[in-house]
Amino acid sequence: MDMEKEKGDVQNQKLEDDNLDNEIHNNLRDEEVNEQEDAIEHDTEIYENELDVENNSDEENVENNEYYDRLLRLQAEFANYKKRVEREKADIYSYANEKLATDLLDILDNLERALDSQDDSNKDNALYEGIELVLKQLKETLKKHGVEEIEAMGQTFDMNLHHAVMSEAVDGVESNQITEVFQKGYTLNGRVLRPSMVKVAQ
Repeated sequence: MDMEKEKGDVQNQKLEDDNLDNEIHNNLRDEEVNEQEDAIEHDTEIYENELDVENNSDEENVENNEYYDRLLRLQAEFANYKKRVEREKADIYSYANEKLATDLLDILDNLERALDSQDDSNKDNALYEGIELVLKQLKETLKKHGVEEIEAMGQTFDMNLHHAVMSEAVDGVESNQITEVFQKGYTLNGRVLRPSMVKVAQ
């Protein structure tokens, strides 16, 4: 029980550290956006003051037009910059728990190996049922946070989702079809967290 509590404390501390890093990053981004907005407001104010001056010469009008064009380009650039920052912030929220999820996959693998190692005569005992329950809860928790298992067995090999470590000729099986899964793969909010380790038919 003490070891489980220590592991839980370590995982909680790791999650808190990741969240703190994300909060600092977001605050820095917000400060950059605010600085850019202040700069544009300052330039706009200067331009509006220039327009209030009466009886400008032709040379002054040309200069004002050039300044106005520059201001429009600056506003367009800032709009694009702001959109990029928002996308980056969205990615941070979506993948903030990537490190923790990757570590939990090792625990998930070990629980599945523990169940697979038991024969049918042991599947009715309390220990087996307890491990099975913990495994089910862990899978549900991961799924709730965007972690999904990659389909592999019987699927056509996809280098973006699968990692082939072996290949063999199998009668009646099409080339590039997955015939065995050595390690399950997972995605986090649609992005590959770990590819499936598989054997592929030649």
